[in-house]
This record gives sequence, C-alpha cells and structure tokens, in this order.
Amino acid sequence: MLFTKAAASNFLRSVSKRTKSTVSGGNQVAGSSENASSGAGGLIAAVGTTFGTYMLADFCSNFIQHPTQKMDYGYFNQFLGRDVDQAWWGTRTEHIVGVAACLAATDHTSQHFFSKYLGRPLCFAKFPAAFVAHTFLFIFSGVAIYCGVDSALNPAHEGRRVEELKSNLYSTYIGTNTAWYEPYVAPALAKVAGPAIANTWFGSALLPATLAYSTVKGVGWYDWGNCGLNDHEMRMNGLATEDV
Repeated sequence: MLFTKAAASNFLRSVSKRTKSTVSGGNQVAGSSENASSGAGGLIAAVGTTFGTYMLADFCSNFIQHPTQKMDYGYFNQFLGRDVDQAWWGTRTEHIVGVAACLAATDHTSQHFFSKYLGRPLCFAKFPAAFVAHTFLFIFSGVAIYCGVDSALNPAHEGRRVEELKSNLYSTYIGTNTAWYEPYVAPALAKVAGPAIANTWFGSALLPATLAYSTVKGVGWYDWGNCGLNDHEMRMNGLATEDV
C-alpha cells in the first residue's frame, strides 16, 4: 500500500476546504487545521465543494472569453434552443466537468504535500512562494491529466492522439504560467472591497478561479472571441473557418 493506515488518517485530517481559505489581510490559507475536515466524509465534501466551484468558474469564464458568442454545451444545447452536434466529446460541458474533476483532485493533493513539507498549513501570507508554486503545480498537473484522458479517449482524436497530447500539454504550460496571480486576487479584493467580501466563497474561491480559468484557456489556447471555437460553435455563430 502507498499509505499506511496512520498516514492515510493524517492525510484526511490535513486536507482543508479550499473554499474556506481566509484572506483577511492577505492571509489566504490552504489546509488550515481549524477548517480541516475529519474523516473520509469530510474529505469527500471538501473535494466536492472544490469540484463544484471549479465547474462554475469554468462556465463563468466563458462569458469573459466569449461574451457575445454561443457556446457548445453538447447534450445541454437542447435546453438552450441550440442544435446538438456531439453530446459530450469536444464540448464545453466535457471541459467544464473533466477539468474541474482533475483540478479538485490535484488541488487538495498538492495542499496536503506542501503542508506536510512545510510542517504547518500552507498559507499565502506566510509562504507566498510556496503557495504560488502550489498554484502552478496543481493547475498544470490537473489540466495535463485532463488533456491526457481526452487525447486517449476522444474519438475525434483517432489517428493523431500523440500529436493532440503534445499540443495540449504545450498549451497547458503556456496557460498555467499566466495563473501566477490567482492567490493575489482575494487579498487584493480585501484591500478594495473589504475583508467581509473577500472572505466570502465568491471572493476567496469563485472569483480567483474564474479569472484563472480565463487566462489559462485564453492565453494557452488563444480562446478569445471568435477564436478557439469548435466547428459546431463556428456554425452556431455564423462563422466560416477563414473568419476565425
């Protein structure tokens, strides 16, 4: 076994809810013992909350990147009055669910190992360099895992799966480098709007994640405006390939 029973128990106690990070005075914390969940149920709840936050952040980021364009949400297009091309593969829904799941896992795992290495909860105010490193590592690894799964399983990549993976890993690296500011969003918001707003789920979790999603996708894949759309999105928006 990779973990002994005692080690597994320590892991469960040390993983915190990212959405309960405190940011008053720039004191953003990941893995705070006061907020740490006890037991497997608490860990599942914490990861589930992070997963939901990241899904919503990805969805919201589409309005920043493509404010006037129609997006392809696959199966859910039918509820938006849009045609369904592919129900899952290659759609925004696949990206929203898949990336959020991978990031939730890598985020909490990274928090655990950084806190264990530091000997205390990972805190942005006390360990800014470590926190920024954690941010880069969990975003890059999470998105890279998603790209690997998509490259291996997406039928559209048949015959060029390795090339697709290499291209997406490079874009992941480029995009992840733009997310260095993510830990600074909540402290900056606290200075501008006050700790009461910055300490909310919106200020400490959703807003930073939404902005990070926007730059990672936008810069890494040049996913802005009429660029970065799939074929079905181009048709829905009345665009020809040469217009993009």
